[in-house]
Parts: sequence; C-alpha cells; structure tokens
Amino acid sequence: MSSVTGPETAVNEFIDEIRPCFDYTLVVTACSACMFTLLIVLLGFSTKESRRRMVFQLNVFAICVALTLGILTGVTSGKAVVDPFNQVSTSVYVASIVFALYPPLLYDSILLTRLFALYPVTSTPSLTLVKIFAFPFCVKCARVVVLTLFLDDYVKSGFTTQALVQNQEATWYRNPKIIAEWTMQIADNLYSVSFFLHNLRIRTSLIQRAVGNVSERIRQIFYISAANFVFPLVFNIAQIIFITTDQSPYAGAILLLINNYVTVIGVIFATLWFSGSEWVRSHKEFLADDMFSLSSNPRKVDGADRKSEDEIIVIGRRPVTLDAADFTRSGGDGSRAAGDISKRV
Repeated sequence: MSSVTGPETAVNEFIDEIRPCFDYTLVVTACSACMFTLLIVLLGFSTKESRRRMVFQLNVFAICVALTLGILTGVTSGKAVVDPFNQVSTSVYVASIVFALYPPLLYDSILLTRLFALYPVTSTPSLTLVKIFAFPFCVKCARVVVLTLFLDDYVKSGFTTQALVQNQEATWYRNPKIIAEWTMQIADNLYSVSFFLHNLRIRTSLIQRAVGNVSERIRQIFYISAANFVFPLVFNIAQIIFITTDQSPYAGAILLLINNYVTVIGVIFATLWFSGSEWVRSHKEFLADDMFSLSSNPRKVDGADRKSEDEIIVIGRRPVTLDAADFTRSGGDGSRAAGDISKRV
C-alpha cells in the first residue's frame, strides 16, 4: 500500500505545484486570442482619418502591450509546467511582472485623454488645463513611485527565479504598496470618468434640438465611459479583498491578469465603436456617390418617391438626411458641436 501511496502522493503534489502556472497560461492564452481578434477588427474597421488620431494609435499600442504580457506570462508559466526544474531566467520572470503591474497606468492615461475632447489644448487656457490634469498627473506619479518601490523590494528578495517564486506569498500578503497602488487606481479612474461624464452632460444639455443620431451617439459614449470604470473597479476591489484575506497570490494574480485585459477591452471598445461608425459612414458616402453618378432622373432625388423622413438625399457629393437638413435650417450649431465631441472621444 505504501508503494502505491508514495507515487500517488508525488503525482498529486506535482499537480498542485504546477496548477497555478497552468491556470495562468490558460487565462493569458484566451485573453490574448481576444486581443488579437480585436486588433484585426480595429484595423479592419479603421479609416485613414481614424488611423491618424493619437487615440487610435495609443489603443493599438495598448493591445500590443497586452499581447506582450500574454507572451511573457505564457513563456514563464508554460516553462514552469513543462520543465519545472529549469525555469526561465530571472530577467524574463521580472519582465512578466513589470508588464502585469505597470500597463494599467498606460490604459488609465489613454482613458484620461477623453477630456481633451471637451477641453482641446488649442482652445483651452493653460491654467484651466493645469487645474484639470494636476490631480490625475500627481496620482499617476505616486503610482509609479509605489510600484517601483514594490518591484525593487521584490527583486531584492531573491537572486534566482526559484527564489522569487518561493517568496511570492511573503511579498504578496497584505503588501501596503500594492494596496496603495490599487486604491490610487480607483481614485484615478473615479476622477477621470466622473469629471468626463459630468462635463459631457453639461455640454450636451445645451443642445436643445439635437438630431436623433447625434443624441444616440452621446448616449453610447456615456454608457461606454461608465463601463470603462465599473468593470475595472469591481476587479480592483476584488484584488484588494484577496490580497488582504488570502495569503496565496494565486487568485489575486488571476484577477490581476484578467483586469489588465478587461481594461484594455474597455479602452479600445470606444475606438472600435467609432471606427465602425466611420467605416459605415465612409461606405455610405461612397455608395451615395455611385448612386448619384448612375442616376439619370433628377426627380428621384427630391421627388415623390421618398418613403420616409429619414431617406437620404444626395446633395452634391454628400448624403444628407431630411431630419439633418431640417435641423441645419433651424440652426444646427449644437449638433455639430455634439458630433465633434463624439469624433474626438
């Protein structure tokens, strides 16, 4: 019986040892596959105009950073599963931790750029910009300092990868630096999202007779911005709960990895939504130009064949809906402002 129990115990201990690394590999593989798919969709729906925007370029960079996190975590965890007695080098292991902790600063900074849609740099006084961005800038600097201090302490706790892995529990449990970083992340996101939504509501409330599709775009911006805050907030609170109650870093690390990808998805969703709108608009204009060039009866443009108020009228080389034309005749400065806001977000 002892000869049977011995191998079974050894196998069970080996499974328990590699289980966390195996789960890390599964999580980053699934999330990285989603990131790659979103990257293809984002590039496919983008137009020349949208690709020139800095927000679009930052979002592509954020996806690349998330994919790099998946590669490093997959290599580190996969090596621990396949060959647990010959793990990756210390530099690769530390790099995977850096890409897990620091990128949320980048993602939050991208979300903060939405404020430039309401306060353009070219037309906003410098003092106003300082008042708006002073708090998030100071918070982000403090987050960088706290993360750097934590990483320095963790790297000094061991000189080999095996030593760093063994010191995870002691470094993780109730670490004040990590708790401070996640708390400041909540405060940072709360400020940027609440400030943006509050000013967006004030700006759009001034538009008395907005076109229906413009008000719908503003409503969609509101929902996307709220979701960008709610989901990372839930994960941040869960991370703080686990780091203060669970000595094992296993569940907290899973939440940290998922939170990284959820934040990136929230960041790029607004750009993906706008890129799709731009793609549809550009193709509608292209089809409208073709219909105008092939039309031989001018009465089809403004005749009795129109079926509804929302039918497209081709004027020159731009398609205009009836409600938009009526709105323009009655003073459409508000709708153009709202449309400009939605384009810059």
